[in-house]
Amino acid sequence: MAVRRSEAEWQGALKDGKGIMKLGSGAFHGAYSFSSRFEEGTGTNPEELIGAAHAGCFSMAFANILAKAGFKPKRIHTVAKVHLEKVGEGFKITHIDLSTEGDVAGIDKTTFLQHAEQAKKGCPVSQALGAVEIRMDAKLAG
Repeated sequence: MAVRRSEAEWQGALKDGKGIMKLGSGAFHGAYSFSSRFEEGTGTNPEELIGAAHAGCFSMAFANILAKAGFKPKRIHTVAKVHLEKVGEGFKITHIDLSTEGDVAGIDKTTFLQHAEQAKKGCPVSQALGAVEIRMDAKLAG
């Protein structure tokens, strides 16, 4: 199996420093800072990238589970909100809210929700983030 590579470089102290994160594929290269991570400053942050990875992984896993169950998903759209909060003297990702909507013909709501829950538990990123509470809201389009 493939090994994926990303990298980051940070220059300076925490509050006045700055950094760059990039994906090994070259698809993303972005600046990050104290302000972009802990405030609403310009740039990206590790939590945003975790959210993108989680939304992407979950959507693919959900589509695969649906297909294996005999349903052909037209579209799975997922938003991941990663909550970074001050806990004690440091910071912690306290939970992730997944909000997904699927356009899947011929499936009932109960079956759709069961498969969504299976995808939430089974996607590799969800498994990697096992120390974090993952909440989910799944809606069947139409």
